[in-house]
Amino acid sequence: MNKTVTTKSGLPASGLNISAMRASIKSGAREYGLLISLLCIIAFFQLSTGGILLEPLNLTNLVLQNSYIVVMALAMLMVIVAGHIDLSVGSVAGFIGALAALLMVQHEVSYPAAVVLCIAAGAVIGAIQGYWVAYWNMPSFIVTLAGMLVFRGLTIMVLEGQSIGPFPEGFVGLSSGFIPDFFASQNLRLTSLMIGVLLGLAFLIVEIKARARANTHGIAQGSMLVFVLKNLVLSGLLIYVSYLLATYRGLPTVLMIMGVLIAVYTFVMNRTVLGRRVYAVGGNVKAARLSGLHTERITFHTFVNMGMLAALGGLIFAARLNSATPKAGTGFELDVIAACFIGGASASGGVGKVMGAVIGAFIMGIMNNGMSIMGIGVDYQQVIKGIVLLAAVFVDVYNKNKG
Repeated sequence: MNKTVTTKSGLPASGLNISAMRASIKSGAREYGLLISLLCIIAFFQLSTGGILLEPLNLTNLVLQNSYIVVMALAMLMVIVAGHIDLSVGSVAGFIGALAALLMVQHEVSYPAAVVLCIAAGAVIGAIQGYWVAYWNMPSFIVTLAGMLVFRGLTIMVLEGQSIGPFPEGFVGLSSGFIPDFFASQNLRLTSLMIGVLLGLAFLIVEIKARARANTHGIAQGSMLVFVLKNLVLSGLLIYVSYLLATYRGLPTVLMIMGVLIAVYTFVMNRTVLGRRVYAVGGNVKAARLSGLHTERITFHTFVNMGMLAALGGLIFAARLNSATPKAGTGFELDVIAACFIGGASASGGVGKVMGAVIGAFIMGIMNNGMSIMGIGVDYQQVIKGIVLLAAVFVDVYNKNKG
């Protein structure tokens, strides 16, 4: 006779396996809910726009339009994880664009030298603001609000209320250039496609090695099914996007810059002592200080880093416009901060992931792009974006209260 194997709780083993699988799937859905949300938003706007969203030309524009937001969101994530905020990033980006125009257009400084000087200026700005926050315990909200006003005014002063341009062709390529194709093909940029395939395979290898390393050290891992599905979807999406871009003009230069920065900041936040210390300071600054961490120095460094990437974002935006304008950077801080919160960062600090901020930035960008294609007015777009941001923060607060 066949016997039904039961557990101590009296449930059949098969039922227990099904329950465990359901629990694992629910856990995976919570962990990768943001990615699922992104895919759903892409599918919705792809259908609503009649397929225009994922056309190669529109996809290229989507990358170019959101590149500077993604770049600044990487640094903003570190600031938010450390328990602070930076409202000045938009004004700093605009000021650095004005400074770049002053150097390259009016004083004819070579663009490589001008880029280095501008990023150094961004670091100095971040250091000035970080000094007051870290060593004088001034609220970052107030310090950076003051910085937002100061650098907006300085931008207008430097430009004397007028736009300055155009920039040198080499500098403009920072935002509008593409990876050159080394193969003689008219309809498909094979070099860009090969880079996309290699990046997709490299991503799979890194994830598999990371899971194997975690298993070796006895670190609990999630469901293998969820792990496989997630990584196949991500790598497949990466290769598919590369293919679409390769059918137009190839991979934009700024996309490669973003990719390098995302990889570097993911490594820093997940695998380095500095990253762990930033999470510790944001999680409980008093406990971190009692543990011997130089919390002031860590906070100071996060603001210096924010200044540097705000400068890079400003340079990318100026290169895209091919001019510096007094209004450049207006509202950038809202999109950057919203990207981090939508991406799962906690308003109280200590929580947040680099990929979450990147996905959050693209969720905002795809919503902007999709609603514009659909003909939805800017007024309604602002309302919808505000509701999405509020919902993201609500989920964070709800999960904390539930826990």
